[in-house]
Order: sequence, then structure tokens, then C-alpha cells
Amino acid sequence: MRCYMSNNISLDGRTLVGVTNTDDGEVSGDTKFHFEQDGERIYAHYGGGDVVDGHLVGTVEGNQWDIRYTQINRNHETATGHSVGVIEVLKDGRLRVEDEWEWESQRGSGETVLEEIK
Repeated sequence: MRCYMSNNISLDGRTLVGVTNTDDGEVSGDTKFHFEQDGERIYAHYGGGDVVDGHLVGTVEGNQWDIRYTQINRNHETATGHSVGVIEVLKDGRLRVEDEWEWESQRGSGETVLEEIK
């Protein structure tokens, strides 16, 4: 299912889950992100799978986000990182984010795809 772009994308009140991730990442299909948005500022609380508790904060401009995140995993290890992503609207109206991320507290980087669940 391909998508189309919109300049008025809002993440507020939406829930997204991990669809794909690279090996260095901890997000999976069991990880749910619950978003809030206030203007250009975005926030999310997330957890599930290997992630026990995570929080992100960032900005969105048009269809791109720039975020910082912090999380704790099942092994009680904390981690922080930065990512930049492109937000797309699927034909069925759900959101999809293709996100390029990099850990700041440890080695590793990769790409994650998130999709909205209804």
C-alpha cells in the first residue's frame, strides 16, 4: 500500500507500532508509541517487546520529524538516541514513518519503520 504526502500531518492521539527495524535497535512489532502533538512539538510514551519504558520529544515540520529518545530495556539498561524521520499518510489514512536513528549512549544506528494501528 503506497502513500501520499500532506503538509498538515498530526500525530496527536495516534498509536504507532514497529514494523521493521535493524539489528542494533530494540523496537519491534510489540512496541507501541502513543503520540501527543502541540503545534510543531511532538511527544510519545512507548513500550513493549524489549523496551520496558521509553519517551521521545521532538519537532515536526511538514512531513519530517527530528526527535530525541530515552528508554530502558528488559535488562535494565538505559539508552538515548536521536533520529530523523519522514512521515507519510497511507491510502487508508494511517500514518507510516521511515526513521533513521543513531544511539548516542552506545554504538549502533539503523532504520525503523513505524505504522499506525487503529
